[in-house]
Amino acid sequence: MIQPLSYIHPEAKIAQNVVVEPFSTIHRDVEIGEGTWIGSNVTIMNGARIGKNCRIFPGSVISGEPQDLKFEGEITTAEIGDNTTIRECVTINRGTKDRYKTVIGKNCLIQAYSHIAHDCFVGDNCIFSNSSTLAGHITVGDYVVLAGMVAVHQFCKIGSHAFVTGGTLVRKDVPPFIKAAREPIAYAGINSVGLRRRGFSTEEITEIQDIYRVLFVQHRNLTKALDLVEAEFAPTELRDEILSFVRNSNRGVIKGFNQGRTSTL
Repeated sequence: MIQPLSYIHPEAKIAQNVVVEPFSTIHRDVEIGEGTWIGSNVTIMNGARIGKNCRIFPGSVISGEPQDLKFEGEITTAEIGDNTTIRECVTINRGTKDRYKTVIGKNCLIQAYSHIAHDCFVGDNCIFSNSSTLAGHITVGDYVVLAGMVAVHQFCKIGSHAFVTGGTLVRKDVPPFIKAAREPIAYAGINSVGLRRRGFSTEEITEIQDIYRVLFVQHRNLTKALDLVEAEFAPTELRDEILSFVRNSNRGVIKGFNQGRTSTL
């Protein structure tokens, strides 16, 4: 159902049962899947690829040009997966020639006033609370939760199932399965509540906790702690995901909470 007070470019590809409320604008190079609802005063610009059964609330701007002085008008996209909800006044920029696209996964909830900049890749089932801000080139895994007013530095990575508390400034990579908090940001335990909700067994949660105890709680040199985990823990998908994330971090991972102690060898 297309309201007469909305504007849709005649070449935009809109599925039959999409609802577009009054005063919204949809540009030419746009694709919107079945069952999606576009609220009033939404602007969907060139390069938007929106999946099925999404909900986009008033004031949002989807696929705006990157706020990047290096952007030269290259053809890029902003892609939103099925069943994702975008709340009021969210801004999502399309990609640049770095990745050529910005991607939001399936079943995500992006709450009001959040901003997702160019070339960000966000996984499935993520929740970004009000006023969460992602700078450019950020990678976020599946099932990540950002509480209100989290700000993430460009090029950072956040691992799957991580939880970042409200008002946190993320300047380093956040490994999977953990909680991150404090200023400066530090390890604050594993995300046990979230893991239980998603069906992780007690044995798996204990394994994750034991690994991070070696990495972040025992105040070891991180390189030696990684070697110790590899030597003393049997290979599993969970162990290998943690080791791979930390070892492949370009910006370096967040630190353990020191409490005034110094690291040991």
